[in-house]
Amino acid sequence: MIHRPRRLRRSALLREAVAQTRLHRSRLIMPHFVREGGGADTPVEAMPGVARHSVARLVEQVGADRELGLASVLLFGVTERKDTRGSAATAADGLVARAVAGLRERFGDELVIMTDVCLCGATDHGHCGVLRDGRVLNDETLPLLSAMAVAHARAGADVVAPSDMMDGRVAAIRAALDGAGCSDTAILSYSSKFASAFYGPFRAAADSAPKQGDRKSYQLDPRNRREALRESLLDEQEGADMLMVKPALSYLDVIADVRAHTLLPLAAYNVSGEYSMVKAAAAQGWVDEARLVPEILTSMARAGADLIISYHARDVAREGWVA
Repeated sequence: MIHRPRRLRRSALLREAVAQTRLHRSRLIMPHFVREGGGADTPVEAMPGVARHSVARLVEQVGADRELGLASVLLFGVTERKDTRGSAATAADGLVARAVAGLRERFGDELVIMTDVCLCGATDHGHCGVLRDGRVLNDETLPLLSAMAVAHARAGADVVAPSDMMDGRVAAIRAALDGAGCSDTAILSYSSKFASAFYGPFRAAADSAPKQGDRKSYQLDPRNRREALRESLLDEQEGADMLMVKPALSYLDVIADVRAHTLLPLAAYNVSGEYSMVKAAAAQGWVDEARLVPEILTSMARAGADLIISYHARDVAREGWVA
């Protein structure tokens, strides 16, 4: 017998009917940078099409995105109020908490609000936790992360997303949320987050680069595939409601590994460096952005991601690159 798989590829309708992986804008999460003050948006030079918003402008932009069918956001605070313990991030009336409250007031339950939980953007040293003698102190950081998560939850966040990679932070945050009467707030853990070179544009946008040293002592070594799976399974045991692999494009094998070992929803973070490379190449006419972006996002879904956090989400929805 001669096998002819091409029979199922001979027309667009037939290819669509037998497609095994499908993207939908309901599974895309749009990241946003929110800053202090008012006025016009501040463009992020290294990320064309991305800007830092005041709270008022954030509400306007999210409203426009809702018209495109994007119903989930992930918020990052950009503050100039920095100190050794990131107290601007943990304050009950902090920047992100105010942004959450503004979005909740405007959109009610018609928007899924997720918030990044990490101290790096509010510490004067740029690390993700309490720093002493050049070392990030794991256990001393946990109460601060917990306070930050509770502040976001009380403001109305649906999901808090710890990205710090401290050991035990999911369990600490879960206990703090439950103790504060926020037991309905979900945790999306950055469970397999690598010490990657793909974060450069983000760190410029969020003003969160370490002032000394690096984050290799707490983020994952890009060479360690099994360790990434272990981290994700530990976070599931601690009470995470969803897991994440970050970055995504160079870590599709890790996405597939985690998918094969958990029943929890799995997110992939299509990070700033991945986004900026595409934008730069498209601006030179070297790639077809309209074809390349859906192919990249589809690869993440094919590897096993249920949700995709991507700065491309607005373009994808506006241009109709996915359903």
